[in-house]
Amino acid sequence: MKILVIGSGGREHAIVDAIGRHPQVKQIYAAPGNGGTAGLATNVSIAADDIHGLFEFARNERMDLTFVGPEVPLSLGVVDLFQKDGLKIVGPNAANARLESSKSFAKQFFREHKIPTADFWPCQSAAEAYARLDSMRYPAVVKADGLAAGKGVVVAETREQARAAVRDFMESGTLGTAGSTVVIEEFLTGEEVSFMVFADGESAQPMVMAQDHKRRFDGDKGPNTGGMGAYSIDTILSPEQHDEVMRAIIRPTLKNAVNFAGILYAGLMITATGPKIIEYNTRFGDPETQVVLPRLKSDLLEVLFDIAEHRLDSRKLEWDPEPAATIALVASGYPGKIENGKRITGLEKAGRQEGVKVYHAGTRMEDGSVFTSGGRVLNVTARAATLTQALDRAYAACEMIEFEGKDYRRDIGRKGMAKKR
Repeated sequence: MKILVIGSGGREHAIVDAIGRHPQVKQIYAAPGNGGTAGLATNVSIAADDIHGLFEFARNERMDLTFVGPEVPLSLGVVDLFQKDGLKIVGPNAANARLESSKSFAKQFFREHKIPTADFWPCQSAAEAYARLDSMRYPAVVKADGLAAGKGVVVAETREQARAAVRDFMESGTLGTAGSTVVIEEFLTGEEVSFMVFADGESAQPMVMAQDHKRRFDGDKGPNTGGMGAYSIDTILSPEQHDEVMRAIIRPTLKNAVNFAGILYAGLMITATGPKIIEYNTRFGDPETQVVLPRLKSDLLEVLFDIAEHRLDSRKLEWDPEPAATIALVASGYPGKIENGKRITGLEKAGRQEGVKVYHAGTRMEDGSVFTSGGRVLNVTARAATLTQALDRAYAACEMIEFEGKDYRRDIGRKGMAKKR
């Protein structure tokens, strides 16, 4: 079989790694891929948002299946384009991808279908947003409506901070058209959980849970990022909370979306009154994928074919009970200005450690060496019998890897360690 994976991050490296375990896979292509996928697949110089270039490549090379990693090609309609010509692809169509690509659309969807969420107010102009902020209780949340690579959310402790976010998004245009509309939300207190499911348009199967760490610095300080690390352990939610999420959030969403097929990722807040949906992603999370897929004992490629052929309910997914943790190694200026082109050493030694996988995110291969090419450079993932042991393994491997400006959070997983196994 020939498989195409669209994307270039740590998530896509983990997906390529998992797909490559299938015995009948003849060739995997990654478009555009990175320095890590280069060792497992053939990287193709087609940007993830060049949906027509991707379509032509998949058709000409006769791909048996294409999997879409990032959100942008989904929002641009890559699935619609492929399916129109009969090409097999896994991911939601553009209509369903709006659950991620438009915060205001998603929030109206939640309200219409009585899915529990924070109260919210879409604002079409800066003046409207400033007026709303004058009546808010703080902290409050300001979100850019469109896709912003994890950087379009500001948790404002004061009205002045909230107004600064509106100025950045709507008046200065720091996020381009993504910030032309903002959604102002009430601030929810509780514990965040990443809850992902496989869906085939008719049925859904949940994955093991994860918890992301979005803030840049230790103690959940600093700006939001695409994710500084994550862990996965079965005790993140109780069985009762898990059932409530499926009943009140996931199933109503899939019932009222039209033939949602692919990955649905609910970012949840577990509040004192129960789980509430913060927002949806319509694809695998990053870096959650890097801790969830290592725990999947079932064959990922078989699951993806089940989705594409609408027979997901025929398979019982198997998961490894061992916890997993991942640490993002980032360039020192991330998520702001960074310098690329720094040589990375120690990758082989780190990858040889027991239970450790090193997934590349912002890297490129040149003349046999690996160099940095993005803000989030690597994800160092480890599994072990306990979460504490998994974190110890991951952090020890982080110390073996070197590049100029390397930085990472030192407190990933502390909330998880406070829970029983």
